[in-house]
Amino acid sequence: MEFLQEINWSPLWISLKTGVVATTIAFFLGIFCARKIMKLKPASRAILDGILTMPLVLPPTVAGFFLLLIFSLRRPFGKFLMDSFDFKVVQTWKGCVIAAAVIAFPLMYRNARAAFEQVDVNLIYAGQTLGMSDRKIFWKVIVPAAGPGIASGTVLAFARAIGEYGATSMLAGNILGKTRTVSVAIASETAAGNYDVAGFWVVVIVVISFVIVVLINIVSGRGMKSRRWI
Repeated sequence: MEFLQEINWSPLWISLKTGVVATTIAFFLGIFCARKIMKLKPASRAILDGILTMPLVLPPTVAGFFLLLIFSLRRPFGKFLMDSFDFKVVQTWKGCVIAAAVIAFPLMYRNARAAFEQVDVNLIYAGQTLGMSDRKIFWKVIVPAAGPGIASGTVLAFARAIGEYGATSMLAGNILGKTRTVSVAIASETAAGNYDVAGFWVVVIVVISFVIVVLINIVSGRGMKSRRWI
């Protein structure tokens, strides 16, 4: 009990807050990009799909390096944001959100696209027959039909966002109470030799991960409805 009282809980709140905001960004951006990509020709689709999926296959530290080049105050864009809007990304919580959103985005995008591709085209034709606009068909027909896939992508994106370390540590740093997430706390406490504290955060992230896996099974319809093999 005394050990829990001595724990600084800020990494958990920062991780959860970052995960929620980053997932919200990835959700709308992922659905938007998935919709636009499906309307392109195969060649253009393949190229843009590769670009949008790159954060998923690149090491997080590489993504963090590129983000640091973009938002550093020594770079034109980062300096412009600071001078014009007083908007600083490096070594701030905004950096945590941006890093997590970039890393989580491909999971949301690819799940949304896969879900859209599995929608029965006859539903779309029926909507067109009823005189519905493309926008209305998308939000009233396609999105509900692709609901389980979109929900799974959202949960996966959240899981990736709260567990992000590489890009977050490079862009936002390790400031206790400000940018130190659970993943960063685990690395920091381990490096400092505080294995009991690091182990505590490991248990926390394992529990959260387990809950997320259960949620994925539920929203994808594979939980209780899956066929049991004998």
